[in-house]
Amino acid sequence: MTRQRQLKALIRSRMDRTGETYMVARRHVLNARTDSEYELRGGLNPEVASLANAFANRGITDPATGEPISEALVLGVGGGLGAGYILWEFSHYKGGPRRAVTLGFRNQWQYPDRWMVKVCQRLGIEAHVHETAGTAKAQAQLDDALESGIPAVAFVSTADLPHWHLPADQSGRSGQPITVYGKVGDRYLIDDRNRARLTIGAEELAEARARIPSYKNRLVVADPAATELEAERLTAAVREGLEEQVAHLSAKSASFSLPAFDKWARTLTDSRNAKSWPNVLADGDVVEALASVVEQVDDGCMWGGTLRRQYAAFLADAGRILDADFSDAARAYETAADRWAEVAAVCRTVPAVDEAARLGLKRREAVARGDAGDRSAKAASASLESLLGSAGPLPPDAIARLFGDLSEALRAAVSAEREALETLRALVG
Repeated sequence: MTRQRQLKALIRSRMDRTGETYMVARRHVLNARTDSEYELRGGLNPEVASLANAFANRGITDPATGEPISEALVLGVGGGLGAGYILWEFSHYKGGPRRAVTLGFRNQWQYPDRWMVKVCQRLGIEAHVHETAGTAKAQAQLDDALESGIPAVAFVSTADLPHWHLPADQSGRSGQPITVYGKVGDRYLIDDRNRARLTIGAEELAEARARIPSYKNRLVVADPAATELEAERLTAAVREGLEEQVAHLSAKSASFSLPAFDKWARTLTDSRNAKSWPNVLADGDVVEALASVVEQVDDGCMWGGTLRRQYAAFLADAGRILDADFSDAARAYETAADRWAEVAAVCRTVPAVDEAARLGLKRREAVARGDAGDRSAKAASASLESLLGSAGPLPPDAIARLFGDLSEALRAAVSAEREALETLRALVG
């Protein structure tokens, strides 16, 4: 018997005992579930996986299949893909300036809380966003959700999550959501795409939640226990998601749509721009910037990759739900994913970047093992930081060739993106 069949059997049994309606009995059964019944499902992207895993553990299923709605389906309902590029310069480190790249690959990548609320609204799921400046109130809001049996999505500073073992000087630099689903003593049970039990101390979690002031200890509590997803609702949500993707990636924004990647390709070789790579990285210290690119483009690393393959999987679901054929668009997005893999491959022609990517993947795999993988995650992270700290500069001629190759690979990826978008536009209408 599948988990969903077991759930429905428990609901009907309670209805027989209490005379409650199906939806009332459903809420009681879900709220009574224990921490040990929470299913760790893994996942790619922090934002998408957080919602998908919370939905799955609150009994939201695809009406046609009876299975939990997938991470790919959540991605598509939320408007699909996005685009964004920022080159950061951090000059306050003792060892000299550090550079890193932020890439946006999901719709509304810069506003993850708004994106989550939008997904919930489209699916007809009640969602509440809690924010507060006080840590005591923030913990009370979290504990209230957990006592009701509801997994809560908490926004945290990634470097302040102890299981990633990131350098202390990265504290507050970037953030992500995690799903908190239980508490044992003074430790919380968390889902950060891990597939085995992972815990964090109450004080550590409070510090991670409070470290980025703009997050305001943000908590997204989505409670789908009061409803079951109807086929008509899912059909409308999929259609809206498709239409939003086409409109969003057709925009002229050089910050949040495909022109952002065009801008990146130009800045790789155009030295007239003060923010170009030849100017910002004129000292030849390119390893950390390139490693940050690979960390975000590779599917298996910390941030979940470009999501282009996952979107292709969504298009297969969309075709089934809408009774349409999106296979041409799905193949086009698979091609775009291949072109992005070539962007990462160019970065990895630098031996230190290739080794950094290997260590990043090793750390990601260790985190997936939960508390049991902590020692391996710590060792991989220490080796990675040592590597980045000791990597020397590249000579000017090697940098010029590298940036040229990277620009060419990136332009090919953007071209594939546009071809995929036009294929989808023709199908969506």
